[in-house]
Amino acid sequence: MNFEYFISLRLRSGKGPSFSKPIIRVSIAGIALGLAVMLISLAILQGFQKQIKDKVAGFGAHIQITGFSSNNSYEPSPVSLTDINEDELRAIEGVRNVQPFGLKAGIIKTNDQIQGVVLKGVNKDYDWNFFSDKLIDGALPKIQDSTPSNEVLISGKVARMLGLKTGDDLRMYFIIENSTRGRKFTISGIYETGLGEFDETYVFGDIGHIRRLNGWDNQTVSGVEVYIDSFDDLNSIAESVYHTIGYNLNSQTIKQLYPQIFDWIEIQDMNVIIILILMALVSGITMISTLLILILERTHDIGILKALGSSDGSIRKIFIYASIYIIGYGLLWGNILALGLIWLQSVTGFVPLPEESYFISQVPVFIGISEVLIINLATIFVCTVMMLIPSLVVKYISPVTALRYD
Repeated sequence: MNFEYFISLRLRSGKGPSFSKPIIRVSIAGIALGLAVMLISLAILQGFQKQIKDKVAGFGAHIQITGFSSNNSYEPSPVSLTDINEDELRAIEGVRNVQPFGLKAGIIKTNDQIQGVVLKGVNKDYDWNFFSDKLIDGALPKIQDSTPSNEVLISGKVARMLGLKTGDDLRMYFIIENSTRGRKFTISGIYETGLGEFDETYVFGDIGHIRRLNGWDNQTVSGVEVYIDSFDDLNSIAESVYHTIGYNLNSQTIKQLYPQIFDWIEIQDMNVIIILILMALVSGITMISTLLILILERTHDIGILKALGSSDGSIRKIFIYASIYIIGYGLLWGNILALGLIWLQSVTGFVPLPEESYFISQVPVFIGISEVLIINLATIFVCTVMMLIPSLVVKYISPVTALRYD
């Protein structure tokens, strides 16, 4: 067995009275907690960002293609599908789906309440996957090509404000050329996403009604939505989409459409970076303190080893081996604690959030294997660099001084 490793085993075993035994335990606990906080913080940040991005994109897609317009209303200038090559857009690598939509601002009126909303019209090929997961009552609207369907999907927030439920009639009124036109719909289902600004605004129905109200033909729409596979590829795909569409059309990413939400998300990045740096420094300082205590407590033993001919480098290895043991156990328990809590939260959601403030009803968590490995390796690097500093103290311990008062 390696001489230095054998001595380090005796050192960390702490047999007999030893002040360093509880210090080693505290050090292991400190590294474990520091690592756990870093992993949990990153998991919450990534989970939060993923949830918000998916929710916002569920309403407005990742990229929207519309006509150029100087107004900021909910009704963009109409465009013709003949000017948009949908097959060419679908051929762009990373594009998952392309679908047209129509928007029409209106007012929902009940016996004693009114609410301004936007009717978002879609066709029979609309991808309802996002809303199927958010459905809290009823069913999704059934939309056909032949006759416009009267079924609509409203949010739970609108339903509560107006006292509506699944199966009720819904009367909406629209302003068309300074005159009011009404339409009677039936509520097929109610959804809830937690994004209050969107939930109280959008009602989903058949695009055929919007075409009839505006006098559009079957090729006219408010715009086209482009969904992509990975949010990380948004900028590159958006550039490809922009160069694919005609000069008379405009494309905007979801970040450009809702900058306030994504600016708010990016602020969280800085908070987590600060937490990661602080926890890494805490783990490193813990290693410095622990190693100094071990060296000071074993000053007599270091004097004996030097008197017997051991080199400074050999003695430093003894304490480095002991430090590796502390780091290893700290990482082991830190990973068990963090990944266990992350798994428990993802399964049970036992930590809630006020949905009106955070758009989410429970703390979201998401972390990949690569992130876990990077944080573990970064912790090992910081602790290793830090433990080299106190190990240099061995060089300045004289065997004569260490043994004089024995």
